[in-house]
Amino acid sequence: MLDRFSVARALREIASLMEVEGANPFKVRAYERGARALEGMPEDLGTLVRESRLTSVPGIGTALASTIAELFQTGRSPQLDRLRERLPPGVVELSQVLSLSKIGSLHRALGITSLAELETAARAGRLRDVKGFGDKTEQKVLADIEALRTRGTETLLHEATREGDALLAHLRASAAVARAEIAGALRRRRETIDRLVAVASSGKAKDALDHAARYPAAVTVLERDDTRVLMRLPDGLNAEVHAHSAARFATAWHRLTGSEGHLAKLAIVAGARGLKLEENGLTRAGRRASVKEEADLYRELGLPFIEPELREDEGEVEAAVTGVLPTELVRVEDVQGLVHCHTHYSDGKNSVEEMARGADALGMKYMTITDHSPTAHYAGGLPLDRLKRQWEDIARAQERVKVRLLRGTESDILADGSLDYPDEVLGQLDVIVASVHNRHKMDTDQMTRRIVAAMRRPQFKIWGHALGRYVLTRPPFAVHMETILDAVAESRAAVEINGDPHRLDMEPRWVRVARARGIPFVISTDAHSVNALRNVRWGVDMARRGWLTKAEVLNTRGVDEFRQAVRP
Repeated sequence: MLDRFSVARALREIASLMEVEGANPFKVRAYERGARALEGMPEDLGTLVRESRLTSVPGIGTALASTIAELFQTGRSPQLDRLRERLPPGVVELSQVLSLSKIGSLHRALGITSLAELETAARAGRLRDVKGFGDKTEQKVLADIEALRTRGTETLLHEATREGDALLAHLRASAAVARAEIAGALRRRRETIDRLVAVASSGKAKDALDHAARYPAAVTVLERDDTRVLMRLPDGLNAEVHAHSAARFATAWHRLTGSEGHLAKLAIVAGARGLKLEENGLTRAGRRASVKEEADLYRELGLPFIEPELREDEGEVEAAVTGVLPTELVRVEDVQGLVHCHTHYSDGKNSVEEMARGADALGMKYMTITDHSPTAHYAGGLPLDRLKRQWEDIARAQERVKVRLLRGTESDILADGSLDYPDEVLGQLDVIVASVHNRHKMDTDQMTRRIVAAMRRPQFKIWGHALGRYVLTRPPFAVHMETILDAVAESRAAVEINGDPHRLDMEPRWVRVARARGIPFVISTDAHSVNALRNVRWGVDMARRGWLTKAEVLNTRGVDEFRQAVRP
């Protein structure tokens, strides 16, 4: 019998082979979803198979359940066997750089079944002698293989976090691994990640890396040496695992977290203290300093501990040297209220009460119901009669939940800078989130005037998803940002840090600029479902990258203090 990770690996192989053959993309994704479901499920696979309950796992349908049960019980799948028979060995790995026809040609001519064999043959000039290949194709193959090593597919933070958690679970399951942690850009909580980096503490590095290389989600191993293995994951994300002794773990974890600019600045600080910060650690006169935890390294440098989210060479080392770097950044557990939540009154999936019960389950003290205003008709924006019905619904729900429900709106900032809804309506709300939802292509001056006018209105408002970006798919619209922030600082306003993992707006560099002006912030969920209430964690990530402390975030306050702070 196979364990769930081995079954997941087989499902991914089926998906990959089907994709190479050009199968229906929906079928391919079904197998990939099934693999993810197996890796993440808390229940024992054997129990689910014996009790015929596989279909109770989200992402697993009847046909997939049959394949999983077959793999678990027999270790084989006739479907997988047929795919393997039809396609050349190593086709999944090779398909990252070659078409199916070229893979077949190379297999018949040279017996190539892996990227390593392909690279060796290309460097030896053997590909050019195969029909359909030539000097240019050979050079392109080498370039494409190098690209696989050095550049992965940019992946959104929340998706990379899921992949990172799965990789850590795999590493921690090995007896050869005493400790495993995420490093790199994911640990720094950047909006996009192209490479997972994990560090394992192990007295048996070879065994730890052997285990890492058997990661079920890996499509192929790209590189391997005595301390590192580099793998390619199905969606194009690279995963790199390093193994070091317990004595080297902390310094390796710190170095592999980066960024390069941050490490370079620390090396300068080290030099001024007669130390050297190098790949092997921190040394003085050739003797290595004892660094059991990262805090020890910073202490040796005469600095306070610098949180991973701050290590971007954005002035954090200089601020630490002068003693002005914030050391107590805001945490998820500091947030008492969920702000910017939508219900089925506009474009949300759940009712007011369902959203409120979701907030209760998270232990929140209050929640703002901020459905869209009338101009956002495409999102079910509420005319006045529906808004009043929503208020009645909020009052009924309040009687059945603990969380305090606050009446609000996500009011469109109209083209002239006015807010949707008359002032007398806005005055009856607890909170106003003011956002731009249309005419994103106004020129820079026009958009700046539009937002400045909105910020200068007398009502207190929270500037929602400030620049309208969707990470990787829609860039921020153009404005004179510092002009707007000056207006915000002079007005009754706060800035939202939007926790929708596709938005993460505003970006941390602007959070730091706004923070310097003393502008207050709100970390929001922009939740359109109960599940999305957890978006607050992604907003906290961006807030921490923007150097924010608990005191600078309004919804870390209790309900009465928050309500007073944002009252229109």
